[in-house]
Amino acid sequence: QVQLVESGGGLVQPGGSLRLSCVASGSILSISGMGWYRQAPGKQRELVAAITSGGSTTYADSVKGQFTISRDSAKNTVYLQMNSLKPEDTAVYYCNADVETWGGWGKYWGPGTQVTVSS
Repeated sequence: QVQLVESGGGLVQPGGSLRLSCVASGSILSISGMGWYRQAPGKQRELVAAITSGGSTTYADSVKGQFTISRDSAKNTVYLQMNSLKPEDTAVYYCNADVETWGGWGKYWGPGTQVTVSS
């Protein structure tokens, strides 16, 4: 089994910063893509940022220049540095990863971490 656990969410004032972390653990042979999604109340889950095993990154237009995704492959960890946060960034943030186990490849999700941007 594979588990992903996010951390680093919380309440922050507009203009503030947060750094989210997500650690993958379990029977992992390798990890290819990792990413962050978010879901605001009443909205669909959307891709925020993704990073390949080679370090190539993709961002939603709404967060380009504001968020930075990175990963530490040795630690099976992906990060999301969020700067200049706005109230519209309020959402539950989920990480996911494409993971190879002895059973083959699968996409795994964390339980999510709440980010609230409010004064």
